[in-house]
Amino acid sequence: MARPIRILFLGDIVGAPGRSALQQLLPELKTRLATDAVIVNGENIRNGSGISADLYRSLREAGADAVTLGDHVFRDPRITTTLEDPGEPILRPLNLSAKAPGKRFIRIPAEGERSRDIFVATVLGRILFPLPADDPFAACDEWLRTMPEKRPVVIVEAHMEVTSEKAALAHHLDGRVAAVIGSHTHVATADERLLPGGTAFVTDMGMCGPHDGVIGRDASRVVHHMTTALPVQYEVSGGEVRLNGVLLEVSADTGLAISIERVEAGQPRRVRVNG
Repeated sequence: MARPIRILFLGDIVGAPGRSALQQLLPELKTRLATDAVIVNGENIRNGSGISADLYRSLREAGADAVTLGDHVFRDPRITTTLEDPGEPILRPLNLSAKAPGKRFIRIPAEGERSRDIFVATVLGRILFPLPADDPFAACDEWLRTMPEKRPVVIVEAHMEVTSEKAALAHHLDGRVAAVIGSHTHVATADERLLPGGTAFVTDMGMCGPHDGVIGRDASRVVHHMTTALPVQYEVSGGEVRLNGVLLEVSADTGLAISIERVEAGQPRRVRVNG
């Protein structure tokens, strides 16, 4: 029996505080958790919205093996050159229009003691969601039909607003992918579990950034907008910074999950893993 694969998936990196925390804390997390691969969502790294080529490189230099993006994927359109580079492990959502630039999924090649490739894709929700997207259920079905391996190790990020849509997708894919990991709402949920078919699921893995504001934004500006209806320029919050994510253990034989644990790390060196 092959050794299980340990994959760390970290939630949306929010602005400079999130990037700084990742650079400081990820090396220790990788050692402490004995990870084989690290995936991060980078769509909020550019002052809370979008990503640039330089910021993408900073995530890779910090230790990310793959970078996912969501509805802010094209906020800085210059990222399209990097998205279309086949050598760069960064993706756009799977279920955007076929004419949208960029790679639909990432393949993290096997290396070292990890005996299997890891396939990663992100799908956007369609309920109460700002960016138009195709059916995420059908998009995943079509993608899985093209897999070159019989029992691939597949991670699907459900970048969605509505919790029921995330859970429905997880049940739809149960037994066919290793994990369906929710993101986008920036609040870690306490419902991590293994579904009957062997797929790990959590509604939202949370975010990496300042937790004293409103989902990473300066609270005073958000409150001003919500109480006056006047437009404001949102800014990334200050205060306490934490990393949120999940640690997956996946069978290299079946491609299905063995366990899922919530992970939280806070500056400067506090790390807590909840199983």
